[in-house]
Amino acid sequence: MNPDRIERSAGRLRRQLGPRMPRIAVLLGSGWQALLDEVQDAVELPYADLEAFPRLAVGGHAGVLRAGRIGAVEVLVLAGRQHAYETGRADGMNGVIGTLAALGVRILVQTNAAGSLASTMRPGELMLISDHLNLVQRSPLFDEVGDRRFVDLSDAYDPALRIGARAAARAAGMTLHEGVYAWVMGPQFETPAEIRMLRLLGAQAVGMSTVPETILARHAGLRVLALSMITNMAAGMEGGMLSHARTLDAAAGASARAVPWLAALIRTLEV
Repeated sequence: MNPDRIERSAGRLRRQLGPRMPRIAVLLGSGWQALLDEVQDAVELPYADLEAFPRLAVGGHAGVLRAGRIGAVEVLVLAGRQHAYETGRADGMNGVIGTLAALGVRILVQTNAAGSLASTMRPGELMLISDHLNLVQRSPLFDEVGDRRFVDLSDAYDPALRIGARAAARAAGMTLHEGVYAWVMGPQFETPAEIRMLRLLGAQAVGMSTVPETILARHAGLRVLALSMITNMAAGMEGGMLSHARTLDAAAGASARAVPWLAALIRTLEV
């Protein structure tokens, strides 16, 4: 990504934000879009008005940025991401993460919809991501130069932020699973044989996003917290056909509880 495009996007946002200085950004995946309604005193820009941002073409991803407050916490909420399966490249969110870093954002909260590989983790429940498997073995840093590209991912998902998320779930009396997220390219769903492989490798959930943005965020020095909304049991675990429409339907049903809880969690975050 051309640094000039990132700086122009950051400049546009600075003018829109005025004196606001959000240090927390939330990237919404399928099923989480209702968090936009939790943002108070909001200003909004479409991704199309920000030069470094991608143009989206996936249902459930609105392609807007809303800045404001959730409680007393200033936030940037980004509704949608570009997936690697749209272009064959993993760097579609490079300009977005670069713009957030240029604005001074310090924490990136990521959300997604995912399939469960654990029989005890059911559709409608949430999983806190503790680690990931980059099964695609593609990186959004391929075009980077210098030693900074060798990013340490030992604690890719910030331990202190995960402690806070677990505490917030206990306070709300909500089940919050925790586990490893496997990133697959898509856009096709996995086969039963692939799901058996992923379970042997130690994954508890599978999806088509999140990992590239985590790598970009860690490269930029941001702390990452990530949550999966479980929308289906993975292929071969139970009967039924998988489809994006069914994923969106399941996510819509789960969001009524998940989104208010996420808003409450954001109110507790400290940069």
